[in-house]
Amino acid sequence: MNYRTIIPLLFAIINLANGLNILTILPYHGKSHFFVFKVYLQELVKRGHNVTVISHFPEASGSKNYHDISLAGTINIIEDTMPFHRSFFTILGTGVYLTSTGKKNCEVMLANKDVRNLIDRKQKFDVIVVEQFNSDCALGVAYKLQAPVVGIMSHILMPWHYNRYGIPNNPAFVPFHFTEGGTKPTFLQRIERFILDVYFKTIFYYVSQRNNQNELAKYYDDIPPLEDLAREIKFLLLYHNFVLTGSRLFPANIIEVGGYHVKDAKPLTGDLLKFVEESEHGVIYISFGSVIKSSTMPADKVKDVIDVMSQLPYRFIWKWETEALLMDKNKLYVSQWLPQIDILGHQKTLAFWTHAGMGSTTEAIHYGVPMIAMPVVGDQPANAAAVEESGLGVQLQIRDLNKENLLAAFKKVLDPKFRENVKQISKAWHDRPISPIDSAIYWTEFAARYPNLNFTAASAKVPCYQYYNLDVLAAFVVLSLVVFWGSKALLTSCCRKAKKPEVDVKNKSKKRTKRE
Repeated sequence: MNYRTIIPLLFAIINLANGLNILTILPYHGKSHFFVFKVYLQELVKRGHNVTVISHFPEASGSKNYHDISLAGTINIIEDTMPFHRSFFTILGTGVYLTSTGKKNCEVMLANKDVRNLIDRKQKFDVIVVEQFNSDCALGVAYKLQAPVVGIMSHILMPWHYNRYGIPNNPAFVPFHFTEGGTKPTFLQRIERFILDVYFKTIFYYVSQRNNQNELAKYYDDIPPLEDLAREIKFLLLYHNFVLTGSRLFPANIIEVGGYHVKDAKPLTGDLLKFVEESEHGVIYISFGSVIKSSTMPADKVKDVIDVMSQLPYRFIWKWETEALLMDKNKLYVSQWLPQIDILGHQKTLAFWTHAGMGSTTEAIHYGVPMIAMPVVGDQPANAAAVEESGLGVQLQIRDLNKENLLAAFKKVLDPKFRENVKQISKAWHDRPISPIDSAIYWTEFAARYPNLNFTAASAKVPCYQYYNLDVLAAFVVLSLVVFWGSKALLTSCCRKAKKPEVDVKNKSKKRTKRE
């Protein structure tokens, strides 16, 4: 055995001897979210930690260090459920969806006997990892178990996360989760952001959190306000990286770990391998993720897409949910499921037409594949804007999807100079002092090592009036008014005194005239 074998073995032995007891609470039933978290959980186990996971996705082949508390079967999994449609009303509907699912996720989790037994036994955990998404119910569970909390996300920040972590949120340059515009919104987009920010925060604070608080109160009568618990989260593992999302003003306890879920591409097999290898000019991959159904695309738009495919010399691979024959099988390969990472990692894949979900976006960056980003729902509009602003691709909105615009988008991202620039950006994405998965694990372990230390930004804990200096402004306004009214009163008094002798002189002259 040489040193290259001995050193990793020693690290493994140390981890096994000092493994942490970690609880991970993932109450949301979205498959795309868990797909990202799964890599993180597997790495924790690999490093010798004992991991208990509350989720809707129990592991089929578990290990002695991985323990499931399964919520499976209580809610239908979110997969291929969203239609190919986007409007202002779908954004409003997203707020209703987040509220209703957050309430349901909380009810299902607390109704689970294994979850309540965990709390009743007061099982000891070194750290608790909690998903930050549509519900804070899990923070109540973490409070009962009295362990430090680390937040984890698979997307960009939700509107209500900025305040709790003390992150500046100026709509003039901070992308909004559900809307277009990126860091350069128009005046109308800023108005839209302002309205939607108030809307989403209102329903979260006054509906979602109230529902979760009431549900927790059915079982436990000592849970503090959930927003207070949220401000005590030690670290947030945020699925960002500045190469894609640009520079942001994040406090020290916000850790960018974007990209850790992307694994090495495996060789393609079977008919798909043959289809790709036999492509003379390369292939273009099309997928709108695990939630959006490509097959619900309006017929006129499908016709435009097929027309564009016919004009280009490349072969196409499309995630399509029906058995319909769209065109010649030698030109288009369709399937309800495709090995996305393996396709993107193949040298003959030239471009990716995507919905701009954060998982798909980071996979494309990882392998340096240019993107046409066509967002539908959630954080996809903000991600699509980031794709274009960073030089990784172009945006194409659903409302603008037609033959001319799609053809122009393909020609732009397939240009050799554009593709070379994307390869350079991908190189920068990989060039980090510490890998994203190592960073995620390190800060999770750090929180467990120092449970009594808190690194929350001061801006997260000051009152709203103090954060915006409203009290200081009020003091200046009051002082200005005092000076103004004081000066006015003084001048009025002086003017009255100046007029009085003049009046007396006139009166005396009148009296003298009468006497004479």
